[in-house]
Amino acid sequence: MLSVFNKEIGSFFSSLVAYITIGVFLLVMGLFLWVFPDSSILEYGYAGLDSLFSTAPYIFMFLIPAITMRSLAEERKEGTFELLATRPLTDWQIVLGKYFACLLIVLFALLPTLIYYLTVYQLGVPKGNIDTGAVIGSYIGLFLLGASFVAIGIFASSLTKNQIIAFTIAVFLSFIAFSGFDSVSRILSLQSLETYLTAIGINEHYESISRGVLDTRDLVYFLSFIAVFLVITKTILGGRKW
Repeated sequence: MLSVFNKEIGSFFSSLVAYITIGVFLLVMGLFLWVFPDSSILEYGYAGLDSLFSTAPYIFMFLIPAITMRSLAEERKEGTFELLATRPLTDWQIVLGKYFACLLIVLFALLPTLIYYLTVYQLGVPKGNIDTGAVIGSYIGLFLLGASFVAIGIFASSLTKNQIIAFTIAVFLSFIAFSGFDSVSRILSLQSLETYLTAIGINEHYESISRGVLDTRDLVYFLSFIAVFLVITKTILGGRKW
């Protein structure tokens, strides 16, 4: 698994795609946090990072598929997947190696945003007037959300040899998983099922963790969600042997 992990990290950072993707993410987040008046921290009148954690999921819907779209699709397009499969590696080692490599890249993209927290911490009146517990919970929720989107992206990349198609499928599935169930639950005829539908979607669990309270049910949900998509991806890769 480590060989796949190292290969994935090396190939990603050896191209401009990594730096452009992460750079665009940080630029867009900076614009939403400091420039655009509807979401600017400076317009709130209090020290908080609410706009970061409400905007980041929608940026993740495009950032993470851009990271994961090449993981398996490019291997199959270039014909290198067959070479990878002939090595003494199991399907799980291939899937997990690529999954953790993409997850680490997402973590690299998140780390620079801690500068925003330090800035707001300094700007607070009095200094440090920010709910640090809620910020920590929100970062944990955002990381788990990113881990879920990575699982979706790896799955989408296993379906096709075309990176653009993999990107499109991952964006669509990420949107449905995050806010699609909430939208469906608001349909008048389905209001009796609203509680169950919102519980299926990611958004409710993400918001629950973002309040600063780590509920075991939310953690189990995210881990189960990730496991389901990784198992499906492994099954798809195993299909070449059938």
